Amino acid sequence: MKELAHEPDARRYTLTVEGHLAAVADYAVNGNSISFHHTFTQPHLRGKGYAADVVAFAVDDVEENSTRRIVPMCWYVAQWFDEHPEKAPLLSR
Repeated sequence: MKELAHEPDARRYTLTVEGHLAAVADYAVNGNSISFHHTFTQPHLRGKGYAADVVAFAVDDVEENSTRRIVPMCWYVAQWFDEHPEKAPLLSR
């Protein structure tokens, strides 16, 4: 069972699988922007699309629940946006 969550006090989005932390997207808020600066998937769980799941959840949450623009400081988040050009309007200029 997979569960996605936003943990605002920890400034991160998480994905747990079978009750264990699988992937994380850490962020920092700076005014009207949110910088995703670190994405991590547990090494033994890599290659299953968990990082993509947590980033998609985070991007959707930012889009639906704020007016912030996203700054992809992490290479993985930048790559995710390259693969999802329909979400480019959320990027900070």
